[in-house]
Parts: sequence; C-alpha cells; structure tokens
Amino acid sequence: MSNAESWQTAEIGGPKKASVILKPLVARAIIDHAHHPILVIGQRAAKTDIQGKKFVDFLVELARVHSIPIIATGHVSLALRARDCVPALILPAVEAGQRIADPAWNLKNGNGPCDLVIIAGLPYPMAWTLLSGLKHNAPQVKTLNLDNTYQPNASWSFANISVKEWQEYLVVLVTETVPEGSADV
Repeated sequence: MSNAESWQTAEIGGPKKASVILKPLVARAIIDHAHHPILVIGQRAAKTDIQGKKFVDFLVELARVHSIPIIATGHVSLALRARDCVPALILPAVEAGQRIADPAWNLKNGNGPCDLVIIAGLPYPMAWTLLSGLKHNAPQVKTLNLDNTYQPNASWSFANISVKEWQEYLVVLVTETVPEGSADV
C-alpha cells in the first residue's frame, strides 16, 4: 500500500484527494497560516499510545501552543479536563461537521468562521465521513488530518506512517519554536 492510499481498503476518495504531508513543518506552516483554526478531537486520542504518551497529550499541547479552540467529540472531554484543558464545545462529530460547514457559524464570537479544521483521534470511518462532508459542503474550509493514516477527503493529511515517525511529526507541531536542524524534518 502506498503512503497516499486510503488506510482502509475499498474506500475511494474521488478525483480530488488530500495532499500528502511528508514533512511536519508543512503541517506546522498550514496551522500557523490559519486565521481561525478549530481542532476536532475524537475519543481515540485518549486511548492511543504514542511512544509512552497519549495522543491527546500532544493535541492539548498543540491547542495550547497555537491557541486553537477544541471541539471535543465522544467522551474525550473527560481526558481533556483531566489535563486541565476545557474544550470550547462538546458535540457529536456529525453535528460539529454541520456547524463548521455553515459559513454563518463561528466558534469565536464575531471573529469570523473557521478557515481550518484539524481532525484527530476520530475513528477512521467517522473521520472519512466528516471530511467528505466538509470537502463537498464547505469548500471555504480547509481540513488537516493529524492521524497517522492517510485520509483522502482532507485538504492535507499525513501519509500512512509508523508510530515512531508520527511521534516525530507531532513533536515538531507542539514545539513552541521551530527545532534546530528542522530543514530536514
């Protein structure tokens, strides 16, 4: 399976597919250039271990470093609160997708609609569906998948990568300053 193929076989994303992120600094630049990003976190983030750390720990740090509001789905809000992180909203993933697709809706009062949705920790089929809905119904919103499985319906997605490589990518995203020697990252 190539790194730009759906992680789940038989899933076909259509003619327009996500750009594969091969260097974590690309993902960081995408996040840094967004005016109103939102981070949608699913329950898998609280259960997934990445080299001795939970995926949700990386996501909380990402939200803190980049000042990104969080929409918690499922029961991940408990894991967030255990880390002294209060989500901006707690919604089912489908409802979050519907609200984000509405150009009149904005999470930050008066600051305008979101321009980047960062998806992480949702079950693969749910993320697939949410990203497909946003791709077709909210072309004004760009999407970034931070899971280690390629999501063709996103605007940008990590490839199908190992846990070790995934951790290296996440460390670059949550570091407050760009790491030295990161031209190779």
